Amino acid sequence: MSLSTAIFGLLLAYAAVGLVTAVAFVTFGVVRVLPQPAPVTIPARILLIPAAAALWPYVLLRWAKSR
Repeated sequence: MSLSTAIFGLLLAYAAVGLVTAVAFVTFGVVRVLPQPAPVTIPARILLIPAAAALWPYVLLRWAKSR
């Protein structure tokens, strides 16, 4: 296995975990993390998916602290 294949595999795994985390967070967790409970519209949730997928370690940390 070459170095580029290993790096690509790690990047793909990071993206896959990020996508799963983002969908779960946008579906269930976004309202819990907000300082004041407020409804979040569907377009706002769609806009949050790319950022939550890219920053999934931070999203999981904030989500865990909010419980």
